[in-house]
Amino acid sequence: MMQLSQATKRRFDREVAKYPPDQKVSAVMACLAIVQQEQGHVSTEAEDAIAAHLGMPAIAVHEVTTFYNMYNQQPVGRFKLNVCTNLPCQLRDGEQALQHVCKRLGVEPYGSTADGLFTVQPSECLGACADAPVMLVNDRQMLSFMTNQRLDELLDFLKAQPQ
Repeated sequence: MMQLSQATKRRFDREVAKYPPDQKVSAVMACLAIVQQEQGHVSTEAEDAIAAHLGMPAIAVHEVTTFYNMYNQQPVGRFKLNVCTNLPCQLRDGEQALQHVCKRLGVEPYGSTADGLFTVQPSECLGACADAPVMLVNDRQMLSFMTNQRLDELLDFLKAQPQ
């Protein structure tokens, strides 16, 4: 099993302290976010370590990891692009936006570019159906009305960012 660093355990414990002692499993999402911040993704070994630290079954941690699209289950590119393909967005070109980005970057959905710069993923509802097509960049920045032109401009902008 993966060993957590003392610094990571201290970060976990700060999150656990926010809950009553009998409800420390409530810190699971925060612990997953910490691991992802430190490692870039959440491996099954990390899920097992979190489960051991919180005293919960590993499958319960895995269920949380796989339920939310904000947790990366494998390494992703510097820019993770989630394109909403839920039905309301599909009716307003969400699927077409996903295909445009994939074609432009030469990847399949869930794929990463060879240079490690981009990972493209379809996404479930991002909560902005009226603004479709929508995209979430690095789980933080929501972009609306992403026409092909705006998608191309975004990709060019992100490619130009210094390392």
